[in-house]
Amino acid sequence: MSIHEKYKKDFLKQFKERSYFRNVLKKDSTDSPTEECGIFGLYSENAIDTFSLSQFGLFALQHRGQEACGISVLKGGKIVNFKDEGLVLDVFKSIREPESFMGNSVIGHTRYTTAGDKKKYNFQPFYAKNEYDQIILSIAHNGNLTNAHELKQELEAEGVVFRATSDSEVILRLIQKHLDLGLRGAIKATMEKIEGAYSVVGMTRNKFFAFRDFNGIRPLVLGAIDEKTFACASESVALDAIGAQYVRDILPGEIVYTSENEKGLKSFLVKENCVNKICAFEYIYFARPDSTLENISVHEIREKSGEKIWQQAPVEADIVIGVPDSGVPAAIGFSKASGIPFRPVLIKNRYIGRSFIVPTQEMRERIVNLKLNPIKSEIEGKRVVIIDDSIVRGTTAKRLVKILRDCGVKEIHFRSVSPPIIAPCFLGIDTPSKDDLISANMSVKELQDYLGVDSLEFLSVNNLIEILGSPQHCFGCFTEIYPVKKGEESVLF
Repeated sequence: MSIHEKYKKDFLKQFKERSYFRNVLKKDSTDSPTEECGIFGLYSENAIDTFSLSQFGLFALQHRGQEACGISVLKGGKIVNFKDEGLVLDVFKSIREPESFMGNSVIGHTRYTTAGDKKKYNFQPFYAKNEYDQIILSIAHNGNLTNAHELKQELEAEGVVFRATSDSEVILRLIQKHLDLGLRGAIKATMEKIEGAYSVVGMTRNKFFAFRDFNGIRPLVLGAIDEKTFACASESVALDAIGAQYVRDILPGEIVYTSENEKGLKSFLVKENCVNKICAFEYIYFARPDSTLENISVHEIREKSGEKIWQQAPVEADIVIGVPDSGVPAAIGFSKASGIPFRPVLIKNRYIGRSFIVPTQEMRERIVNLKLNPIKSEIEGKRVVIIDDSIVRGTTAKRLVKILRDCGVKEIHFRSVSPPIIAPCFLGIDTPSKDDLISANMSVKELQDYLGVDSLEFLSVNNLIEILGSPQHCFGCFTEIYPVKKGEESVLF
């Protein structure tokens, strides 16, 4: 055995062991970054069925978070709040008096933990009370702050008491602190203090508001049901779910809000000429394919990514398969460009839970068999191209390759329609540490050998930029260059 071969063997062994010990305490080891959170807000000049409409909107955002959800409703000048662990429909079923949550404004949140722990006190929306135990302010937040620890210490030194361990509460307490400036002034003062990625919807006892960070990293869209009813959400699919028309995206650095003296929504730019740097991974993986973000169809981007990676790395094969769900549009695009037929031969179990807890790495890897199962007769003896949205730890990809080999596949050519993920995200996405990102620790050739595939290609950053039509996006997980400084650790207190 040559020195190079021995080094390579030792490196792969160390990587697998390190990944095992890091991941054994996690609930589920997947090959994709985990969802962020979804936020939803609705305001009407008249009383409406905020209970049902918020349920519809949050259900459309369920893919962005499955740990917990909650709502705050403005009803007769009072804010009422309900939140609990579980999926949207389960949480809403547990509300015994739906009529208590029917008013003229509502905000809601579907949670996946990115900062703070998973205790109930971190479920959103967050709210602040006055001395009479009345809720006077409530917010729902998607994203991560990079200076939350510093700001929390400053506020605690001023006597502010925190009730949660989430960075989202820092936003709440800052707005509350500055309410003597008026709502718009309080939000402006808050935005000038906080750093990182944030899209926020909120309400006071007589106003509704929404705002977005100066880089527009996390998405936030605006829609309208009629001239008196407006909605904001993480994705346009939530607008579709409530019968609202997509109007536009909230601009980076923009506040939209209602006024006591004027009808409709008002807009205010805290900072002029902000450059939109929305997360590129929203288009690759996170957003639903039927969403529109920044006037760009997510489905079209994914299909174009399949076409582009065929141009970048053509191969002779018999069929193309996509890893459900986000890999399927790309596989269709690859098929169109190459002429190789697409076959939906990977069957996804849509009823599987996210919370398997198993003690051994072998059993953890077998979870893939529960999630995806191939139709053997369609692939046996054939040359197959697998299209997936990304490769993160490599565990799911490796197991999937083994499943296909066991089915008698002749050749496997793996194509990822994202560039190699070499750096973690600290702006609202749950990605592993750099030590666990397989592309940060292996060359493409080493990873090809580790997966056991005949060829492996990743979409290049330049081709991704071409597909998106602009370099003005956050590509931090591919380049380790972020729109904002990293600051301290994302899990802050």
